[in-house]
Amino acid sequence: MRVSFAALDLNRTGALVAFIADNGALSATAERLDKVTDGAVSRAAKASRFRGAANRTLSILSPSGIKAARLLLVGLGKAAEFDAVAAQNLGGTIVAALGTAGDEVASVAIDPVSGSKLSAAEFAANAAYGALLRSYRFDRYRTREKAEDKPTLKSITVMVRDPAAARKAFGPLAKVAEGVFLTRDLVSEPANVLYPVSFAARTRALAKLGVQVQVLDRKQMEKLGMGALLGVAQGSAHEARMVALRWNGAPRARNKRPIAFVGKGVTFDTGGISIKPAANMEDMKWDMGGAGVVTGLIHALAARKAKVNAVGVIGLVENMPSATAQRPGDVVKTMSGQTIEVINTDAEGRLVLSDALWWCQERFRPHTVIDLATLTGAIIISLGHHHAGLFANDDKLADWLITAGKATGETVWRMPLDEAYDEQVRSDIADMKNVGGRDGGSVTAAKILQRFIQDGVAWAHLDIAGVTWSSKDKPTVPKGGTAFGVRLLDRLVSDHYEG
Repeated sequence: MRVSFAALDLNRTGALVAFIADNGALSATAERLDKVTDGAVSRAAKASRFRGAANRTLSILSPSGIKAARLLLVGLGKAAEFDAVAAQNLGGTIVAALGTAGDEVASVAIDPVSGSKLSAAEFAANAAYGALLRSYRFDRYRTREKAEDKPTLKSITVMVRDPAAARKAFGPLAKVAEGVFLTRDLVSEPANVLYPVSFAARTRALAKLGVQVQVLDRKQMEKLGMGALLGVAQGSAHEARMVALRWNGAPRARNKRPIAFVGKGVTFDTGGISIKPAANMEDMKWDMGGAGVVTGLIHALAARKAKVNAVGVIGLVENMPSATAQRPGDVVKTMSGQTIEVINTDAEGRLVLSDALWWCQERFRPHTVIDLATLTGAIIISLGHHHAGLFANDDKLADWLITAGKATGETVWRMPLDEAYDEQVRSDIADMKNVGGRDGGSVTAAKILQRFIQDGVAWAHLDIAGVTWSSKDKPTVPKGGTAFGVRLLDRLVSDHYEG
């Protein structure tokens, strides 16, 4: 969908959008429209239950006095609570309301919101960003979609007093949206299309943005001693790959130690020999969500020319049952030299990440490592589908992530990492076992990962199992792959690691 900015002008065709605050107060543009339509705005609001609550809408068809075929009123909510995320949600709400309504173009009139710290230009930029995010569709495999189900809305013009300022603020947000869309594409692809080798091949496109791409094949990983990751992959006909995506954007400090992001990339997870139930197994195509987020994040950082040195590492495998698959009871040796007894082959993510984390630190010497993984069902039991689980060995990093989550709407909740949980993953024959029982399952999984973080490295683990896929539409996230983590981590980098 095309997004543009222009000066305020009510003489427009298509759909015209104006806002009403939570107390029913009309915005300046809504007041003007009420006058030129001979009170149609106030009469419609009064006749309905529409009172300006956040993200509520009221559509007025063919109002007299203006050229627009539709006037859409959108609730601002409480001015004191109106921030960038609220503005983004309004943009998404507009696209949701107009997407298939029949209008091809829409014009959104932005006025300053009294009582909000957000300027009109910032409001406009974030509303445009939210509209863009909500416009995403993954429809490349639909061949017989009915015309009435296809979106009609092709462009949005955001009108504001200072369109140049809004356009400038929108620029980096649009680049982040590119990263979000890349992640959503990857997460949405079926496993017969996206497998380790094809995933790795797609990452090479980031070289056009100046990203250095390195791909390790099976033989290279064998030479490095990545027995844990390769153990997961050994049951599949698709070979494993390890990918490093390096962006050197720090000015005058190209050799400065980077911040690193590591993603679990299980392109399909049957559970292996410890096979999952058949019901809903198709969802396991998105068990590579962490790797998808890392790929989209590096795209976003490179596309907006972030002034940071960053590296993304993704471990790509397919977990399948076969005559060559690893068995419960097998012991694997990781690149770090530590050994893991495989009790359950469906607890494969921590095996993949053990080698990916270690190689990342050995190869790139990062000061900070943040990993993302659809790691445990236990985190969904704990937090549902509203927060990602946050585990960290550094309080400052944890606080920064929590703040970035609130600023982007991708919220995280800190979980414990007490030493008491170590006892649950003690093995009788190896350094550790890969599961610690049902009790505290997301914590014991994180405790295993912590054993592969080197001294002096700040580390955070985000368990995104509950937030990688959405079963319903949200204001800026259509049903499907969410790309949760791209906006969160881009904001973290922007706030604390650039310069």
